Amino acid sequence: MKRRDFFRNTSVAALTASILSPFELLALGKGNRIKANGRTAKNIIFMVSDGMSIGTLTMAGLMLERKEGRKSNWLKLYERQENVRRALMDTASASSLVTDSAAASSSWGCGFRVNNGSLNVSPDGTLHKPILQKFKAAGKSVGCVTSVPVTHATPAGFCINNNKRGDQGEIALQYLPLKFDVMLGGGEEFFSADKRKDKQDVFGMFARDGYHVIRTRNELQQTGPGAAQPVLGVFHEAGLPYELDRQQDKSLMERVPSLAEMTAQAISILKKNSKGFVMQVEGGKVDWAAHANDAAALIYDQIAFDDAVKVALDFAEKDKETLVIITTDHGNANPGLFSGDDASANFDKLQRFKHTNDWVLRNINSSFTASSVKELIEAAQGIVITNEEASSLLQHFAGKDESGIYNPEKLPFRELAYIQKRYTNIGWGSMDHSGDYVELAMAGPGSELLKPFVKNIELHYLMLAAAGVGKS
Repeated sequence: MKRRDFFRNTSVAALTASILSPFELLALGKGNRIKANGRTAKNIIFMVSDGMSIGTLTMAGLMLERKEGRKSNWLKLYERQENVRRALMDTASASSLVTDSAAASSSWGCGFRVNNGSLNVSPDGTLHKPILQKFKAAGKSVGCVTSVPVTHATPAGFCINNNKRGDQGEIALQYLPLKFDVMLGGGEEFFSADKRKDKQDVFGMFARDGYHVIRTRNELQQTGPGAAQPVLGVFHEAGLPYELDRQQDKSLMERVPSLAEMTAQAISILKKNSKGFVMQVEGGKVDWAAHANDAAALIYDQIAFDDAVKVALDFAEKDKETLVIITTDHGNANPGLFSGDDASANFDKLQRFKHTNDWVLRNINSSFTASSVKELIEAAQGIVITNEEASSLLQHFAGKDESGIYNPEKLPFRELAYIQKRYTNIGWGSMDHSGDYVELAMAGPGSELLKPFVKNIELHYLMLAAAGVGKS
């Protein structure tokens, strides 16, 4: 494609690349902006399946095809080839070829690579204004939706500056004066007086400052376009339950919304702004499942993310003024379906799983025998492990000898995943992030600015350009 096809009706014909450099974009004044297809994107929905390796996208697609006879919404977008651009993205941070979620989100959030663990703070201590603050200052409504704490690294990377991603109690307080229009997810322990270390009633602080604070799915469903803003919705301690486990628990279904439900309600609130909106949607539990090598949790939460993708794409298709960006911040654990005589049949066993490995291991206690472990796994997942495998799992369980992110109880996730490979043909490369290039898709006005290979930082400037927001 010729450059003039990318930058038609603009005053940047002298540029030699298919996307402006960060410095060139920052130099744009209010009278000199790129327009996508002759017009700007009024809205942007930035969707992140956190920690999604290509094997995760593949297996979720296979599951939907074999269980429900349909394509995933993400892959259907590729299949239709209508108004969609696809690229590979380099995800490195300032400190490593293998990024963490804080540095990854910050690359989009501020347009600079920062060290792992930092949120929009450069290695020299420079604070960079996060992108949702820029869009808020431009008059747009802004927000974040996530299946993990709203204070977690990925949403925080679009919102605030902090050199310690783990200081989520402080990040909750940093959100307060920003008055972002919608923040939905988990992380109750960072807002509730009886769970915070400092005993501050942060929920109360938000309520007194004019926020509409909601705590249940029912309250969310009653919060529509006419609701008071801004809205803070916190529905669970830590991350929200894995989607597979949520679907098997009536009380969780009644109390905790799905990622798609949160996305739909957030859009209904944000869209009333005549100047448009920008929101980030994160399937954060995909990353947690990958760290745990939990195949059922991984695949079903990826499908839950894909359901949210449909909500965004359906809105954009009707709206015609919305840029939808779909990607991940990094790979994690590099899972895959591997060869074997019964690979297809073994993979199909996951269709009958009722619970994740997380649920299984949290329901084993000191009274369990090998026989009771076998019975629990068969009831929860439909596979019958051997006595030796059950005994091995119990041995690791009793020793609590496994480390890992999001595993403070030291449960034997690695051992259970190793056992399951024989029955599912799903294997894992590690329990940590990878440095892979990752999938990136865009649809809607502004998508034509995407080139086939990008660095993560370039998305910051692309979003500003697509929305017609100049130098801050």
